Amino acid sequence: MPESTKQKIGLRERKKAKTMASVQMHALRLFQEKGYHATTVEQIAEAAEISPSTFFRYFATKEDVVLTDNYDPLLVDAFENQSLELSPLEAVRNAMISGITEITDEEWETTRQRNQLIMAVPELRAAAMNNLTQMMLLLTQIVAKRLGRSSDDPAIRTFGGVIVGVNISLMDYSAEVTRLEFAKLLEAALEVVEKGLIIE
Repeated sequence: MPESTKQKIGLRERKKAKTMASVQMHALRLFQEKGYHATTVEQIAEAAEISPSTFFRYFATKEDVVLTDNYDPLLVDAFENQSLELSPLEAVRNAMISGITEITDEEWETTRQRNQLIMAVPELRAAAMNNLTQMMLLLTQIVAKRLGRSSDDPAIRTFGGVIVGVNISLMDYSAEVTRLEFAKLLEAALEVVEKGLIIE
């Protein structure tokens, strides 16, 4: 692919990410002011200075404006850059911790607000299960690739499920603590897994 084409694609992706972040910011503000159910897509679009049709180019539903993030590619990239000498758990832990510590306080605030809504609104909480399932599948794929095994391997699928379970167990905390406090909580939780789930 020519370098000029790559640059155009990169610029387009950055513009898309910027627009999505702006829409989410306005949506979260309106959800806090009016409540999730009372806020319409039209109101979000107006606040973000886009048309409702443009909103739906970025988010399929109002739920998606809360559930969608762009962190999966960052997790994959961070995981694949971990030393092959590390165990899969060590590599996942390093990737996840670095992802949290490297985002800005503003990005963390958006994540915190999203998680507050997910935990408070029953339909969002239910819809989040699909995202968590996708995260589990992503984890099984990148770990299987690293180990040269099938993503259908029961041990690898179990590994993915455990990591997602850790994230579910910490969702309540993520709505209340700073990103660095959450990074410490996540590291401590993954250490419990590393020790074989032995609770001392």
